[in-house]
Amino acid sequence: MTPAVGSRATAARARRIVVKVGSSILTRDGKLRHRVFGEVARQVSALQDAGREVVVVSSGAIAIGSRRLGWAHPGRSIPEKQAAAAVGQIGLIEIYQRRFAALGKQVGQVLLTRTGLEERERFLNARHTLLKLLALGVAPIVNENDTVATEEIRFGDNDRLGARVAQMVSADTLVLFSDIDGLYTANPKTDEAARHLPEIREITPEIAAMAGAPISADSRGGMITKIEAAKIAFGAGCRMAIGDGRSLHPLRALRTGARCTWFLPPAEPRTARKRWIASAILSGGAVTVDDGAAKALRGGRSLLPAGIVAIEGRFRRGDAIMVRDKAGREIARGLSAYAAEDAALIKGRKSAEIEAILGYRGRDELIHRDDLVLIERT
Repeated sequence: MTPAVGSRATAARARRIVVKVGSSILTRDGKLRHRVFGEVARQVSALQDAGREVVVVSSGAIAIGSRRLGWAHPGRSIPEKQAAAAVGQIGLIEIYQRRFAALGKQVGQVLLTRTGLEERERFLNARHTLLKLLALGVAPIVNENDTVATEEIRFGDNDRLGARVAQMVSADTLVLFSDIDGLYTANPKTDEAARHLPEIREITPEIAAMAGAPISADSRGGMITKIEAAKIAFGAGCRMAIGDGRSLHPLRALRTGARCTWFLPPAEPRTARKRWIASAILSGGAVTVDDGAAKALRGGRSLLPAGIVAIEGRFRRGDAIMVRDKAGREIARGLSAYAAEDAALIKGRKSAEIEAILGYRGRDELIHRDDLVLIERT
């Protein structure tokens, strides 16, 4: 199989896709490339029409804000960059909104910080928001919240954020568009002997070393952050491509076999997520379920409050807890959608009663089947 055919086959398997578009793609010589925004919208819309779900992780707020403020520079200090981001984020989402609306599509703005996502509660809130937008057919436009971030502005770019988003929504494919068509054995701009690598199945120290050194302490992005993103994607069981996004049709080109580098992990997203849940540190909390609920779990169903007969221990929303049958045997473990206090109030009750009992509308399930792993007894 030729690299082009392999690339087409890999792209064709994508069902839930995160696409990262950097400032270098959306701007040129300090000016916005409005046609590129339009093409991104058209190609994402086409993927949606074909039954795919797409999240766009987009840079550009600082560049847009700097231009609107009349600066010839993208902000010289952190406060200036944050001010530019505050002005530019409005412009960025306006552009995307107009382009998608012309195609009959809706977009939603989601601002995240990498450090903020280390907190489990924020991670879950962001995950549920993104999944709901995808279920509604809305294209989420994600960017780092540069108005409050500092480390990200200096070092982060959006490569690693794209990988974290892919991990968050259990995406099967992450695409990082750059100004180069993939990973090379050396810098192709300075080394004529540099070879393009079409496929990576393991991120070895040798592969990581091929990313080279950063140009300066203040450089954003580059191949180093893309390798770091690939490590995150591998852990999530998500395929990742590094492709040249400078053409007007980068997504279409990727789907038709354009040269790129595919990072191919050994596990699929759900398998990787289930492995992560199975190995998660338990909070010490546990629930006991009735026979009907135990049977439903073994049949691949979610755990509903109605099937719970007892709550033990203290746990927060998003914590990993144990699920026991009436004989006290562990039959599953998973991530609770409710804290122990709320779980105790809704145990044994129908999902339709949750809002009346708690005063807010949460999830219908205590543990969704995607967040649950069965424990095999020997």
